[in-house]
Amino acid sequence: MTTDIHTLLTALYVKIDDWLDKPRRTGRPPKLSDAELITMAVAQALLGIRSEARWLRFLPRHLPGAFPYLPGQSGYNKRLRAALPLLKKAIRLVAADTDLWFDDVWVTDSTPVECGRSRPTVKRSDLAGWAVYGYCASHSRFFWGLRLHLICTPSGLPISWSLADAKADDRQVLAAALEEDPGLLATRPGQLIIADKGYISAELDRWLAERGARLLRPSYRNRTPRPGEHLLKPVRQLIESVNDTLKGQLDLELHGGRSIEGVTVRIAQRILAMTAAIWHNRTTGQPLTRSLIAYDH
Repeated sequence: MTTDIHTLLTALYVKIDDWLDKPRRTGRPPKLSDAELITMAVAQALLGIRSEARWLRFLPRHLPGAFPYLPGQSGYNKRLRAALPLLKKAIRLVAADTDLWFDDVWVTDSTPVECGRSRPTVKRSDLAGWAVYGYCASHSRFFWGLRLHLICTPSGLPISWSLADAKADDRQVLAAALEEDPGLLATRPGQLIIADKGYISAELDRWLAERGARLLRPSYRNRTPRPGEHLLKPVRQLIESVNDTLKGQLDLELHGGRSIEGVTVRIAQRILAMTAAIWHNRTTGQPLTRSLIAYDH
């Protein structure tokens, strides 16, 4: 197997098609199957084409024959938004098909997802009420939008993710994400979760301990360092690297979504693209697990 965009898309399509097995709908099958739709969405994210109209013009010339039927821009947008539950399940399916899924160390953090800059945009946007103004201490900037809360392995493989408003408490979002999917911790006794100071909470520590997990994060300067705290700094850089992959290579903050469904499906599209690249790199024995260079052209 080789590491190019065609091989990745073929392997992913076969994986998704085998998983879906039979059509979800009754009656005449659609011209573009769900497996083809998901594969097309991953290809769009990997190739960095944010405009759906431009993407549909790009496909016949640069990926001829890859998708026998191409819908119009409106049809593609509607199908993609309706496929959000499938995208979420596909992320889990592909991630769980790697040995990295069983890593006993997780890293978690949140990162800004900007949704607008001008005041008129903020007032008119359908995201108003969900997206709010927040502050990013890492980049010393205010922004209007959401935060992506990501739990991943040190190699960057997504375990769980969620979108919340920019002012949501990181500790509450982490607990809610793990409570919504109790099977994650139930099958992993002794799971270690590494986080930053934003997750300091005795209540959260107790909540995780009751579920057999342990949270490791830096202490405040006036507190006695916790065991193993000196090892945190290099590991903490890993989640920053994952966020950089999502933002620098997959244009996380340039999603172009103007509604709750639009933003969510575009974030899921990018997370699935990164997951698929990690899965394929791992399957083909590549030395760099999270490298997207072979698939961005």
